[in-house]
Amino acid sequence: MNVLLLSTSDIEGGAARAAYRLHQGLQGINVNSQMLVQSKSSHDAAVFAPKTNLASNVANSRVTFDALPLKLYPQRHQVPFSPQWVPDSVQSKIARINPEIINLHWVNAGYIRIESLAKLRQPIVWTLHDMWPFTGGCHYNQGCDRYRQTCGACPQLQSHKTNDLSRWIWHRKAKAWRQRKLTIVALSSWLKDCAQSSALFKDLRIELIPNGIDTQVYKPADKRLARELLGLPQDKSIALFGAVKATSDKRKGFHLLQSALQELSRAGWGDRLELAVFGASRPENAPDFGLASHYLGSFQDDLSLSLVYSAADVFVLPSVQDNLPNTVIEALACQVPCIAFKVGGMPDMIEHQRNGFLAQPYEISDLAKGIAWVLENKERHQKLSWSAREKVEQAFTQQRQAQCYASLFSNLLSVS
Repeated sequence: MNVLLLSTSDIEGGAARAAYRLHQGLQGINVNSQMLVQSKSSHDAAVFAPKTNLASNVANSRVTFDALPLKLYPQRHQVPFSPQWVPDSVQSKIARINPEIINLHWVNAGYIRIESLAKLRQPIVWTLHDMWPFTGGCHYNQGCDRYRQTCGACPQLQSHKTNDLSRWIWHRKAKAWRQRKLTIVALSSWLKDCAQSSALFKDLRIELIPNGIDTQVYKPADKRLARELLGLPQDKSIALFGAVKATSDKRKGFHLLQSALQELSRAGWGDRLELAVFGASRPENAPDFGLASHYLGSFQDDLSLSLVYSAADVFVLPSVQDNLPNTVIEALACQVPCIAFKVGGMPDMIEHQRNGFLAQPYEISDLAKGIAWVLENKERHQKLSWSAREKVEQAFTQQRQAQCYASLFSNLLSVS
């Protein structure tokens, strides 16, 4: 079976890393998996990207060109919004590779034009890393339900016109998707429900297959050694927070974590607890948490990230809206209990008071309560840590993910 995964990148960004891990997992069970990307960072010979400097520069400029229609909305919210209108040459590249089946992942940043997907002849499985495939351009709806109809008057664009950019994008998708029989893979129960309620995907086959990780790489390391290497104190509890653009992406809830830690500091945790942050450097005007903080910078390789998780006592990701963030799975695999709001795909990974704590959405006091509850009892913390690793071994291994996809691919090819 020859499978081609399409992703804007191979390892830069959470969705890209998840796609690349699937590619590795498929190869591990002897599926001929290849990737076609706009930007390549790995040295994998089975990942194809623009080869010349000119081609790479053209690929990188697609992001700028794709964003041009957004200039019509100068008051829009500064969150990702993808028109995907720039012509591309993906179809000819796919023809040269000639796969039996295509698996789409995160293909934004101007990588693939919406209309190009209608021209692909192979069966298409589309893995949803966010909501974009069934919305009028946004990646997370922020409470708007217009994707259940035909979008328009988009709140994120600050538009009050029915026939706005979001309606134009939605109609382009409706036309393109109608010409193709797509099979959808959702990573979380939440996103599966969203897709099933959308006007674009409600009649399609939608499977639930969560991301998987290599549990031989993401596993607990010696905590004292990890802290020594990272310059973290040995005599304090460490709360870890991290994401791509950790401190600047408001969706990840760094501002909410700040308030929760300040509350804990006032409750007497200021001398017992410290914060470590990865995915960002210390800002010029670092926020006051009421306790010491350590900015570790960014890490691209899995071994370094595994070490970072192992140094922590708890991982906190207070996302306002999220699908199935890799960081939570990675932390759990390293025996680190996780705390998040009960939103999106978080309940798929975090079992309340078994391997972490699910706070009531956006309630700062409950988030602070969860951090304290996980840390204050050593015996309880040990049980939570064991359950964290157990959860990943049961539901989020790379091999399990690859086998589920291989089974789906085989089924689609047998009936096509």
